[in-house]
Amino acid sequence: MDINFNYSTLRIGIIGGGQLGKIMAQKAKKMGFHVTILDPTPDCPAGQVSDQQIVGGFHDKEMLELLVNKCDVTTFELEHVDTQILKKLYDEGKRIYPSPYVMELIQNKYEQKKLLDESGIPVPAYKDVKVPADLESFGLPVIQKSKMGGYDGKGVVLLKDKNDVENKSIKAESFIEELVDIDKELAIMIARSIDGEIAAYPVVEMIFDERVNICDSVIAPARISEEIEKKATEISKKCIEVLDGVGVFGVEMFLTKKGEILVNEIAPRPHNSGHYTVESCATSQFEQIIRAVTNLPLGSTKLISPSAMVNLLGEEGYAGEPFIQGIHETLEIPELSFHFYSKKETKPFRKMGHITVLDDDAQAALEKALKAKDILKIKGSIKLWVKVNH
Repeated sequence: MDINFNYSTLRIGIIGGGQLGKIMAQKAKKMGFHVTILDPTPDCPAGQVSDQQIVGGFHDKEMLELLVNKCDVTTFELEHVDTQILKKLYDEGKRIYPSPYVMELIQNKYEQKKLLDESGIPVPAYKDVKVPADLESFGLPVIQKSKMGGYDGKGVVLLKDKNDVENKSIKAESFIEELVDIDKELAIMIARSIDGEIAAYPVVEMIFDERVNICDSVIAPARISEEIEKKATEISKKCIEVLDGVGVFGVEMFLTKKGEILVNEIAPRPHNSGHYTVESCATSQFEQIIRAVTNLPLGSTKLISPSAMVNLLGEEGYAGEPFIQGIHETLEIPELSFHFYSKKETKPFRKMGHITVLDDDAQAALEKALKAKDILKIKGSIKLWVKVNH
């Protein structure tokens, strides 16, 4: 994009209208840009804060084309989209970042892993599953993953024994991965501009809710050595260069008990592990993606304060219109920021909001954030009497 472009008239399109799109839109509006959202849900979170919403699905070729043609640049808040029409528009010269070719590769977790592996990036041992016997190639237990469509723990199965292989295995196209002896799960946000400028955020530590395998808490910075931080940052930068990615990318990694860094997967968009950047860094991941895709200079990724973020999930046993319980007591906690996504309905374990707490000490920030999580509950207008199976 020409740097002499009149930025005061810039029109940005965002595919996806959830919480990530909402905060992206808010940052784009702060910078004076016109924002159009594409999402199938009328008055979705991002639609509530944008100039316009096109109501359409992520595989609706006509609506995707309408969005791209209305905007000067189009980006994403999710990866599960129809890339065929977007590739055609990109080849015709439309500005779509990350490119639909990058999105298509990342959509297929097996192809993503294969590219990283072939580029010399350390990944867990993996193998394509062509016949059922392949599931036991590495012995058991083993991790099985869907090639397409998985997120937030969906499309990932731990096969502990032959009984699991017979009854729990994924029947769609899949691959297996060795069960890694994990010390910590790490993540880093990497930004890359159209001109190839790269900026790396601090490495953070992710703690998961094992009931549903959703990221529960994030600690910034991660409790790791300088050597591990440097290595994780270098590997992550190389990942995005290999992809030739433009935008903001969440690189998820395993730190093994032996001190190795293995790349798990990459999200080609703002990521849950980067929410802390809104309060904790000089430039948030959400402003950074707007800068990257419009070819503005990338912002500083400096950590202003250690912090901890916890996700607010819909309470088990509730659905319907959300009700926030404990907000007064929660907001008494010093240096706490509360984000509510304004989704119209809650359901068990749905991401409804998050809390970020700053402190001079990351561990103290985490303790305050977990205290807040115990107080603040997102309940719903409908009480579910049926126990939810995990």
